[in-house]
Order: sequence, then structure tokens, then C-alpha cells
Amino acid sequence: MITTESPKPDRAAKHRQKLVEYVTWIDRTCSENPGARVALRAGLRQNINNRSTFAMNRYIAPWLPENASDATQRAYFTVAALIASRPRAAENEDDEDENEDGAPDGASAERSDNGVQRPESGPDSTDAPAGDEAEPAVPAEAPERWGPSLGSAFAEAVAEAPGRDREMRESAAESRLNMLTRQGASGIHRSLPASVLYLRQLDVPVDWAQLLADLIAWPDHSGRIARRWLQDYYRRRHRDANQAGGDEGSTPDSTEESPE
Repeated sequence: MITTESPKPDRAAKHRQKLVEYVTWIDRTCSENPGARVALRAGLRQNINNRSTFAMNRYIAPWLPENASDATQRAYFTVAALIASRPRAAENEDDEDENEDGAPDGASAERSDNGVQRPESGPDSTDAPAGDEAEPAVPAEAPERWGPSLGSAFAEAVAEAPGRDREMRESAAESRLNMLTRQGASGIHRSLPASVLYLRQLDVPVDWAQLLADLIAWPDHSGRIARRWLQDYYRRRHRDANQAGGDEGSTPDSTEESPE
């Protein structure tokens, strides 16, 4: 298969790509290394200067931008702790697969104590399709600049609930989302865990890279980010309501705006 040359990522796309690499690595590390997951989970709702977060530096420091502000560092810490903090049911399933040494069944005994490896640069997948000159060229996809917001995740949580549960979930989702949008720079880090764990218990995916980008920008752009979360939520709920009622006078399809 022949592909056309990939569009060159702009600054926003490059930024997102780095964040995606970070959260992907954290997620994989938590899955493969129970000790790392415990260390990262300890940072939930904690200030980065709290001693309980010191062990997190082993995993996070290699990823931090040069001269990163405290606010940026805290965003990296919070998202890592959120990824490591899985719902209890998921933890129990993982625990069943762990042996007495705390390593998952089948895990290599050759792995280092904490499984810390310097993250590789670039996306995980390098399996570019083998050249097949017989197939027509296909246009390469443009690199992503942003992902679904937390508002979209809350709307997804409501959409997937049946009957009476949907009404209850809509009330909870709207309440939690509005509460988050009123938080300041410190409050958002304290309030996020309960809401994110609520979404994970419902198996609603969270775009960790986008959440990290939003937390980094929160101190300076909380109003704009909060507005986007709310608009994404209500836009999706309005579209779902129109589709459920067969209303042909629905609003145009969502075109999520740039975070910046």
C-alpha cells in the first residue's frame, strides 16, 4: 500500500504527541509493574512537595519538560496518579494475576526492581505497512492536535446508561462537571480524582493526554477550558436527545474547538 507523505505536525500536534507518549508509557508501566503503580498512586490528591510523592519522581522526572513550572509538574503527577488509581474491581482482577513477589504471572524475572526504563521517543508503533506498489495511495491522516475533553467523557457516561439510570447519571455528571469548572489551580487537583474514578467505574474512557494538557494550562486558561468542557458536554447531550427523539431539526454535528 502506498501512502502519501504525512502532513507535518504543527506545534499543537507535536505537544499532544509528547503528552500521548507520556500517558501511554505511564499506563503501560502501571500494567506491567505493580510496584510502580503503587508508587504513582500515592500521589493522588497530594502536593508534589509532599514526601508521599517523592517515589513518583523515579518515573516522572525523565518526562518533565526542561525548567517546568510547579504547576506543570503537578499536572504530570496528578495524571500519573489518576492512571495508577484504578477502580477497586479492576485492581482485584490484577491482584489475582500477581504472584507472591508482586509481579504479574508470566512477567519476566529479569526485569529490574522497579521496571524503570528511559522512555523511548516516538510513537510505539513502528510497523509501517509494507510497501505494496500494486495498491493505490491513501491519504495520510493529519496528526491530532487535541482529544476529547472531560466534558465529552461525562456526556458519554450519560449516553451509555439505560432508562432510569440515565436520569440519575445525568444529574451526577452535570453536578460533578459544574463543580470541577469552578475550581482554582489547587482545587482542580483535589477534586479531579473522585470524578475521574467515577468515570472509570463506568468504563468511560478518559483522554489522559488531553486532560494533562488542560491541567497544564488550567492556571492561566481555566475559564476557557471550563467553557469547552461544558460546551462539549451539552453539545453531545443535545445531539443524543435529538437522535433519540428523531428530531430532524438537530444542531450541526459537533466540531470540537481547539483547547487554545
